[in-house]
Amino acid sequence: MPELTSGEAEVDVAAIAINTGVACSRTRSTVMAVVKANGFGHGAVAVARTALAHGAGWLGVATTGEALALRAAGIGGPILCWLYHPSADLRATVAAGVHLSVASVGQLRAVRHGAVSAARTARIHLKIDTGLSRGGASADGWADLVRTARRYERAGLVTVHGLWSHLADADDPAGARVPSQLARFEAAVATAERAGLRPAVLHMANSAAALHRPETHLDMVRFGIGLYGVEPVPGQPAGLRPAMTLRAPIVLAKPVAAGVGVSYHHDYVTGAPTTLGLVPVGYADGLPRAAAGQAQVWVDGRRRPVAGRIAMDQFVVDLGSEDDADHVVIFGPGDWGEPTVTEWAGWAGTIPHEVLTGIGARVRRRCVGHRSVELKEGIRAC
Repeated sequence: MPELTSGEAEVDVAAIAINTGVACSRTRSTVMAVVKANGFGHGAVAVARTALAHGAGWLGVATTGEALALRAAGIGGPILCWLYHPSADLRATVAAGVHLSVASVGQLRAVRHGAVSAARTARIHLKIDTGLSRGGASADGWADLVRTARRYERAGLVTVHGLWSHLADADDPAGARVPSQLARFEAAVATAERAGLRPAVLHMANSAAALHRPETHLDMVRFGIGLYGVEPVPGQPAGLRPAMTLRAPIVLAKPVAAGVGVSYHHDYVTGAPTTLGLVPVGYADGLPRAAAGQAQVWVDGRRRPVAGRIAMDQFVVDLGSEDDADHVVIFGPGDWGEPTVTEWAGWAGTIPHEVLTGIGARVRRRCVGHRSVELKEGIRAC
């Protein structure tokens, strides 16, 4: 195994390709690959290239910086960005042809200034809040927003390319709020059309809805966590392939007797003579501290318990008789019985999204996968 500092996240781009194909097979709508937060920790550029090469038609990001980084890497095609302050300077973003979400007249004015500065018509997607009560225009402000957008459109400053919203509980098989949100969205679309807008793209569906709620697909689905191989609806597998395997070296192994307390406050006490292994990955690298007490890792073909509390830069594994092991698999696809990121999230009382996006900069990313994928896109490193 190559020398590591704080571990290595192996990103299987073939899995990204497979998951993109799964999304495309579940819908007739265009698939947007959501690559925000550095591709959910996997490497945005590599993920974006792979997804676009295997059926995705759009990319989605949170911030303008994320969008511009994709453009700087030579990635073309439509990108939607949805988080920025109304005082933001959007000249470079508009000049790069990035589509911008707009949820208020204040944001719309920022886009107008960006369009004037860039001497280019800005492409926008108006967002309506249909029940998530997070981003998006309120019902009371929607009519003013669409009227103002239409006025700017007539002036050649913007093109309203899309209307969109976000679902609150599509990952719940019952999904009681989905029908009411769809009804509110349809009403918002009708209001926009009465104002003279003719958007090309309507979209609401996230990963869960893309795979399991076809009535939400409209013109486009946004594929986020599913792109990385995490099944978004528990108990309803869609054939996704986890894309990240997190490995780390054992930098110290030492025999100890029974009854030895391990790590802070001795929450873990050895029950028999054993070997303890020190692994240089901790909560500063994204390993959730709250998982201690339940967490396991994979060592030479078997699961071994994390011994005691996870520290900032390291944790201890009880190796038992595996005193010659040189590394651990913290999580992976689960093919051989190793823990998965979904299990780690469960041990920590969180969701896989948080674990994946929390993997820190000290952990090296390395792309692997089917050779045809690597050759097609030149993907060698994230």
